Amino acid sequence: MSSDITSHIGFRCEPAPDHPGWLDWDLEDDTRFNAVGLGRMILRCEGERSARVRLLDVERRHSNLHGNIHGGVTLAFIDVAMFATTFSVLGPEIYGAVTLDLHNQFIGAGLIGKPLDVVCEVMRETGRMVFLRGTVEQDDNLVSSFLGTLRKPSAR
Repeated sequence: MSSDITSHIGFRCEPAPDHPGWLDWDLEDDTRFNAVGLGRMILRCEGERSARVRLLDVERRHSNLHGNIHGGVTLAFIDVAMFATTFSVLGPEIYGAVTLDLHNQFIGAGLIGKPLDVVCEVMRETGRMVFLRGTVEQDDNLVSSFLGTLRKPSAR
Protein backbone atom coordinates (compact mmCIF):
# COMPACT_ATOMS: atom_id res chain seq x y z
CA MET A 1 0.00 0.00 0.00
CA SER A 2 1.33 3.41 -0.82
CA SER A 3 1.96 5.66 2.15
CA ASP A 4 0.02 8.50 0.49
CA ILE A 5 -3.23 7.03 1.84
CA THR A 6 -3.40 9.00 5.06
CA SER A 7 -7.08 8.81 5.86
CA HIS A 8 -10.07 6.98 4.43
CA ILE A 9 -13.50 6.64 5.96
CA GLY A 10 -12.36 6.97 9.54
CA PHE A 11 -9.04 5.12 9.27
CA ARG A 12 -5.62 6.60 9.81
CA CYS A 13 -2.78 4.97 7.88
CA GLU A 14 0.31 7.16 7.62
CA PRO A 15 4.07 6.84 8.06
CA ALA A 16 5.04 6.11 11.67
CA PRO A 17 7.59 8.80 12.50
CA ASP A 18 9.34 6.71 15.16
CA HIS A 19 9.36 3.44 13.15
CA PRO A 20 10.89 3.97 9.67
CA GLY A 21 9.32 1.74 7.02
CA TRP A 22 6.16 1.20 9.08
CA LEU A 23 2.74 2.85 8.93
CA ASP A 24 0.61 3.81 11.92
CA TRP A 25 -2.70 1.95 11.68
CA ASP A 26 -5.73 3.03 13.67
CA LEU A 27 -9.19 4.48 13.63
CA GLU A 28 -9.34 8.26 13.66
CA ASP A 29 -11.73 8.02 16.62
CA ASP A 30 -9.48 6.97 19.52
CA THR A 31 -12.47 6.24 21.77
CA ARG A 32 -13.29 3.05 19.82
CA PHE A 33 -12.12 -0.50 20.54
CA ASN A 34 -8.87 -0.51 18.54
CA ALA A 35 -7.27 2.24 20.63
CA VAL A 36 -9.02 1.53 23.93
CA GLY A 37 -8.86 -2.27 23.90
CA LEU A 38 -5.63 -2.90 22.03
CA GLY A 39 -3.48 0.23 21.71
CA ARG A 40 -1.05 1.53 19.13
CA MET A 41 -0.59 -0.64 16.04
CA ILE A 42 1.79 -0.24 13.14
CA LEU A 43 1.97 -2.19 9.89
CA ARG A 44 4.20 -2.82 6.93
CA CYS A 45 3.60 -4.75 3.75
CA GLU A 46 5.71 -7.87 3.29
CA GLY A 47 5.36 -8.93 -0.31
CA GLU A 48 2.42 -8.38 -2.62
CA ARG A 49 -0.18 -10.25 -0.56
CA SER A 50 1.05 -10.03 3.04
CA ALA A 51 1.45 -7.59 5.89
CA ARG A 52 2.92 -7.58 9.38
CA VAL A 53 0.83 -5.75 11.97
CA ARG A 54 2.50 -4.98 15.31
CA LEU A 55 0.86 -4.22 18.64
CA LEU A 56 3.55 -2.04 20.18
CA ASP A 57 2.69 -1.66 23.85
CA VAL A 58 1.64 -4.99 25.33
CA GLU A 59 0.74 -4.06 28.90
CA ARG A 60 -0.67 -5.56 32.08
CA ARG A 61 -4.19 -4.62 30.92
CA HIS A 62 -3.70 -7.22 28.15
CA SER A 63 -2.88 -10.02 30.61
CA ASN A 64 -4.69 -13.01 32.00
CA LEU A 65 -4.37 -14.39 35.55
CA HIS A 66 -1.20 -16.26 34.52
CA GLY A 67 0.51 -13.00 33.57
CA ASN A 68 0.52 -13.78 29.85
CA ILE A 69 -1.37 -12.13 27.01
CA HIS A 70 -5.08 -12.94 27.33
CA GLY A 71 -6.39 -15.14 24.53
CA GLY A 72 -9.22 -12.69 23.87
CA VAL A 73 -6.67 -9.93 23.23
CA THR A 74 -4.86 -12.20 20.78
CA LEU A 75 -8.09 -12.99 18.94
CA ALA A 76 -9.16 -9.35 18.82
CA PHE A 77 -5.74 -8.37 17.50
CA ILE A 78 -5.94 -11.05 14.78
CA ASP A 79 -9.37 -9.73 13.76
CA VAL A 80 -8.09 -6.16 13.42
CA ALA A 81 -4.91 -7.35 11.66
CA MET A 82 -6.92 -9.34 9.08
CA PHE A 83 -8.78 -6.18 8.16
CA ALA A 84 -5.59 -4.06 8.14
CA THR A 85 -3.88 -6.61 5.88
CA THR A 86 -6.83 -6.73 3.50
CA PHE A 87 -6.98 -2.93 3.46
CA SER A 88 -3.25 -2.68 2.68
CA VAL A 89 -3.27 -5.43 0.02
CA LEU A 90 -6.60 -4.79 -1.71
CA GLY A 91 -7.09 -1.09 -1.00
CA PRO A 92 -9.54 1.10 0.89
CA GLU A 93 -12.54 -0.20 -1.07
CA ILE A 94 -12.57 -3.05 1.46
CA TYR A 95 -14.04 -0.62 4.01
CA GLY A 96 -17.13 -2.19 5.54
CA ALA A 97 -15.90 -5.78 5.33
CA VAL A 98 -16.94 -8.05 8.19
CA THR A 99 -15.38 -11.15 9.70
CA LEU A 100 -17.30 -14.32 8.85
CA ASP A 101 -15.04 -16.74 10.64
CA LEU A 102 -11.77 -17.00 12.47
CA HIS A 103 -10.18 -20.35 13.28
CA ASN A 104 -7.30 -20.04 15.70
CA GLN A 105 -4.92 -22.51 17.27
CA PHE A 106 -3.04 -21.28 20.33
CA ILE A 107 0.49 -22.68 20.27
CA GLY A 108 2.40 -20.76 22.95
CA ALA A 109 2.01 -17.97 25.48
CA GLY A 110 2.48 -14.33 24.58
CA LEU A 111 4.43 -12.29 27.11
CA ILE A 112 3.58 -8.90 28.55
CA GLY A 113 6.06 -6.11 27.86
CA LYS A 114 7.08 -7.18 24.33
CA PRO A 115 5.52 -6.18 20.99
CA LEU A 116 3.23 -8.77 19.40
CA ASP A 117 3.09 -9.32 15.63
CA VAL A 118 0.43 -10.74 13.34
CA VAL A 119 1.85 -11.87 10.01
CA CYS A 120 -1.13 -12.19 7.67
CA GLU A 121 -1.49 -13.22 4.03
CA VAL A 122 -4.40 -12.82 1.62
CA MET A 123 -4.73 -16.33 0.17
CA ARG A 124 -7.58 -15.72 -2.24
CA GLU A 125 -10.09 -13.07 -3.14
CA THR A 126 -13.43 -13.77 -4.78
CA GLY A 127 -16.27 -11.44 -5.67
CA ARG A 128 -17.60 -11.43 -2.09
CA MET A 129 -14.95 -13.09 0.10
CA VAL A 130 -11.36 -12.71 1.18
CA PHE A 131 -9.56 -15.76 2.60
CA LEU A 132 -6.60 -15.17 4.90
CA ARG A 133 -4.08 -17.12 6.94
CA GLY A 134 -1.38 -16.14 9.32
CA THR A 135 0.54 -16.45 12.54
CA VAL A 136 0.92 -14.48 15.73
CA GLU A 137 4.56 -14.11 16.71
CA GLN A 138 6.58 -12.54 19.49
CA ASP A 139 10.31 -12.37 18.81
CA ASP A 140 11.13 -15.93 17.67
CA ASN A 141 8.16 -17.50 19.48
CA LEU A 142 5.02 -18.69 17.74
CA VAL A 143 1.92 -17.73 19.76
CA SER A 144 -0.83 -18.92 17.41
CA SER A 145 -1.81 -19.85 13.88
CA PHE A 146 -5.08 -18.84 12.22
CA LEU A 147 -7.35 -18.94 9.17
CA GLY A 148 -10.03 -16.35 8.57
CA THR A 149 -12.64 -15.21 6.08
CA LEU A 150 -13.88 -11.68 5.50
CA ARG A 151 -17.03 -10.81 3.58
CA LYS A 152 -16.54 -7.79 1.37
CA PRO A 153 -18.97 -4.90 1.68
CA SER A 154 -22.08 -4.74 -0.46
CA ALA A 155 -22.12 -2.19 -3.26
CA ARG A 156 -23.06 1.21 -1.88
